[in-house]
Amino acid sequence: MSEKFLADAYSLDTPEATRDHYDKWAASYDAEIAENGYATPGRVAEALKAHIADLDTPVLDFGCGTGLSGLALRRAGFTTVDGMDPSSEMLDGARTKAAYRTLTGFDIADPAPVTQGAYSAITATGVIGIGAAPPETFDLLMNALPRRGLLAFSFNDHALSDPQFEGRLMEWLDMGAAHLLSKDYGDHLPGMDMKSNVYVVEKA
Repeated sequence: MSEKFLADAYSLDTPEATRDHYDKWAASYDAEIAENGYATPGRVAEALKAHIADLDTPVLDFGCGTGLSGLALRRAGFTTVDGMDPSSEMLDGARTKAAYRTLTGFDIADPAPVTQGAYSAITATGVIGIGAAPPETFDLLMNALPRRGLLAFSFNDHALSDPQFEGRLMEWLDMGAAHLLSKDYGDHLPGMDMKSNVYVVEKA
């Protein structure tokens, strides 16, 4: 019986612990996630598709993991998807999917790993949340977008229980620095009875 990692993913308290956990989980990640019916990648991809006319627009799949989110984007019709993840083991898994144009690692301590203006569409599927990327990651990704760029992302129930996460989004909206195009609450990991909000935000 293979070791299970999903339940512990929400108790990690440092970026280093998160990276190490996902490195160890990489080999069995897809199977364990599939057991729980991981629905958010498809929901994020379809939400972004609803707001992009040209599906040839390059999309950055930030925190791509083993590539399930990239596969979902390709299935939605996006033709050019690049992936970034701090876990080298997860990136090895993503390479087997043949869903990406490029795959890039980055240092979790880098405050700006995405070149500003390089992408007009970014996704962060199951990335920002408790035990994963901190709330500041939302600012990092929004700052990387050009004006009128789109960020499609999710907050699961754990993230929604902590006001810091949606608080980051509300700061951008309240200042008029971003516009909320869509928000939908639905399945995340049905096998764990967990749901998520999926958002699409446009940078003003």
